[in-house]
Amino acid sequence: MRTGRRSLAGQIYIVTTTSFERRALFADREIAIMASRSIADARAWGDARLLCWVLMPDHWHGLIQLGDDDALGVVVNRFKSVASKAVRRVEPGIGPVWARAYHDHALRREDDILAVARYIVRNPVRAGLVERVGDYPFWDAIWLS
Repeated sequence: MRTGRRSLAGQIYIVTTTSFERRALFADREIAIMASRSIADARAWGDARLLCWVLMPDHWHGLIQLGDDDALGVVVNRFKSVASKAVRRVEPGIGPVWARAYHDHALRREDDILAVARYIVRNPVRAGLVERVGDYPFWDAIWLS
């Protein structure tokens, strides 16, 4: 978490973390599939709720609503650990998967959560990886189910 920021139960945060040394690890489809499966697994999040996310070739964005039990740093470290272990099942000698740091931003009450979620999942379109969000396989949002 950024200096001076507190984790608040129920608060929604935009979180961004990069791969170690911004390597394009997730450009490898098999690695991206394993990481995505672990990211989508509710067990990786404890009592926090992952509202939406996108896995880009060298970073990840997510919209996380904290539960009552864990601070944001604990939640992010758990997700990174679970995803790293999944990636190492495909690529055992890969070394570090994630950079140590991450960026977080707490949403304000007046922020439009759906607009923020749309912005997050449109990252592959803005990056020129695909023409339509639906063409990119490594994202999800709770509003789809």
